[in-house]
Amino acid sequence: MTFKQLEALYWIGQLGGFAQAAQKLHTSQSAVSKRVHELELLFDTPLFDRSQRTARLTEKGEEMFVLARKLLRQRDAAVEQFGKPGVIERRLRIGVTELTAMTWLPRLVALVQQHYPKVTLEPDVDGSLPLRDKLLADELDLIIVPDAFADARLPAKAIGQVESAWMCKPGLVPAGPVRLHELARHRLLVQGNASGTGRLYDAWMKERGVELADAIVVSNLVALTGLTVSGLGVAYLPRHCLAPLIAAGMLAVIDVVPALPSVPYVAMHKGEHRSALAASIIMLAQSCCDFTRAFQAQADGAA
Repeated sequence: MTFKQLEALYWIGQLGGFAQAAQKLHTSQSAVSKRVHELELLFDTPLFDRSQRTARLTEKGEEMFVLARKLLRQRDAAVEQFGKPGVIERRLRIGVTELTAMTWLPRLVALVQQHYPKVTLEPDVDGSLPLRDKLLADELDLIIVPDAFADARLPAKAIGQVESAWMCKPGLVPAGPVRLHELARHRLLVQGNASGTGRLYDAWMKERGVELADAIVVSNLVALTGLTVSGLGVAYLPRHCLAPLIAAGMLAVIDVVPALPSVPYVAMHKGEHRSALAASIIMLAQSCCDFTRAFQAQADGAA
């Protein structure tokens, strides 16, 4: 029994098909089929029900899938513990929010390539809640999200924080200090509960007795910024990385009392999946986390 055979079975079971597994493993579908066939010959038992149109594991196949997942994790842990950083070769599935992707993610990728040249990062950009669910489902190894989900199964390490501000099209809201309750009379553009930032700010406003009666939920940060620039409403947006739009007169910062609290970001992984590589990636993320500038060049992180 080889790790290549176990990888083939694991990824077919995880992704639901031979073609998807072949793409994941950067090989041909026939090679994946051959590895599975070798396993079936070795144990003299079918691992997949081939009467179905989709790749469905048999009962013994399910048992082998669980065993393969365990053995592959143990292999990765051994390589990380005893191997030098330059020889560690594996894929790390990392989930990030849109704000991370449009600010300092290129710097993190550059640092990982510098310290672990054979490690391949597979980013997944999504809302905080979907990323958390994918982490719990073993579809991701690590996520970097707002600290909005206290979960004993997911240890969290502080990464950084984002300073937000209420913004609108210049002239939409009169100048001068505005009370939060007064601001709520305008149409608000919010990120919703799929967003960690949305969950934190929604709870923060409710604690102050502010109900969002006429709010529009926009899950995409770029779209939310565009709608704010168009004058459709008032939104909370990351203050520093949108400074160029403020300087260009496309957005105006509203002086709201009380001011929005900063949003803490954390890295989370499943508690039972301890990984030296994931711990190192978290430290690299802590060293380069910077939400103040949009689209930071890779060279910044490699310097």
